[in-house]
Amino acid sequence: MEQPLPKSWSIHTRPEIIAKYRILERVGSGAYSDVYRARRLSDDLIVALKEVHDYQSAFREIEALQMLRNCPNVVVLHEYFWREDEDAVLVLEFLRTDLSAVIRDAKKREGGVRVGEVKRWMLQILCGVDACHRNMIVHRDLKPGNLLVSDDGVLKLADFGQARILMEPGFDGDNNQQVPVEQNIGYQEYVPPPLVAVPHAHSLPNQGCNNQAEEVTNREEYLRQLVELKAKRHAMDEADKETNTNDGYSSCLATGTISDIDDDPLKSSYSYEAEEGGNDRTGALTSCVGTRWFRAPELLYGSIDYGLEVDLWSLGCIFSELLTLEPLFPGVSDIDQLGRIINVLGNLTEEVWPSCSKLPDYRTISFAKIENPVSLEACLPNRSPDEISIVKRLVCYNPANRATAMELLNDKYFNEEPLPLPVSELHVPLTKNDHDEDSPGGWNDYDGMGSDSDFDDFGPFNVKTTSSGFSIQFS
Repeated sequence: MEQPLPKSWSIHTRPEIIAKYRILERVGSGAYSDVYRARRLSDDLIVALKEVHDYQSAFREIEALQMLRNCPNVVVLHEYFWREDEDAVLVLEFLRTDLSAVIRDAKKREGGVRVGEVKRWMLQILCGVDACHRNMIVHRDLKPGNLLVSDDGVLKLADFGQARILMEPGFDGDNNQQVPVEQNIGYQEYVPPPLVAVPHAHSLPNQGCNNQAEEVTNREEYLRQLVELKAKRHAMDEADKETNTNDGYSSCLATGTISDIDDDPLKSSYSYEAEEGGNDRTGALTSCVGTRWFRAPELLYGSIDYGLEVDLWSLGCIFSELLTLEPLFPGVSDIDQLGRIINVLGNLTEEVWPSCSKLPDYRTISFAKIENPVSLEACLPNRSPDEISIVKRLVCYNPANRATAMELLNDKYFNEEPLPLPVSELHVPLTKNDHDEDSPGGWNDYDGMGSDSDFDDFGPFNVKTTSSGFSIQFS
């Protein structure tokens, strides 16, 4: 029997929402959002209501999901509510479990994940990431917990609170043409015109991927909705200056899945209060994004000039975990994370990645010479050469050398026996938290944060004074 909810919950008191949805329970809670399971009164459809407490995260997630609404491997945004004086509430399709639960469940089953299953999971992930990258959207927090899975085995990318829309240097978004630039400065964040909350709901069409005529119409509708959302941003920006100097780029950890409410959301993803983009029209990025275990080395070295390739590194880590059922680089701190990567791939040098010395923290943090790196092959025991090759094409230092999602979609691995299983034959666990009582489960499977200090439980190190400050040598 459904239990009544506390009337103090802000979402429960909003008439425009309760007129259309009956809120059943809170199923997830994160640093910047709360998620509720609800029933749509018009047709009894179960949905997820995601109440986002941070303006920028809501803005980014809505815009990204609108752009990707025709992709079958991205979570569906049915509509959203956004009043000027209240949090945004996104109405998302409700998905009961995620890839982390699939991996956790496979550990308990004899045989783990079959090769045909691995291929189908990989293909679905690649389709979702390819859709993002075709639209110049970098997700920046890809991990098994953000890859939701429906009861019938369809995998969908979710949690776009850290996503960015990038554009190549010299692209004039207003005139849709390339303009001259003096030098190649890498990708820039695409900063759309100001966006503002509006006092009514926006229903979004759910269209198929192949109807081009409808897609054009939907694009026009999308632009029309953006125009509405932009009307009063200036006043909100002025108010934000008085109350909040931060951009709120940290993950909205709660998604449309069952989740342990008491889990510490700050264990999963970055929560530093650093400025990024926001009202800055230069579109500057930050390195403080994502979940440590899946974070690319350029981010760990402090890069703020990166692109879609950070997602590709995360893909390699996810694929490795699908193959071995264990995280590839489970670091307990940022320094430990770098150390684990270097122990496997070897030291980062100009020979393997030209210009890596220009990374902000490259000369600040250094490691002893690794004479015999472990190698990715050793991390993937009993896996085929093709499987190892796919991981190696993603988990490599030089971002320019990482295989794109489209390239991997066309890899021969997916066309060879055993072929990818049909989606209907994938093994899907009953719930996200279908785990043993003594298993941490939930977000803690990917906490990767541990202590606030990067130096706790780490080996000896030396600090040297330099002309520009100091450097840290780990042994």
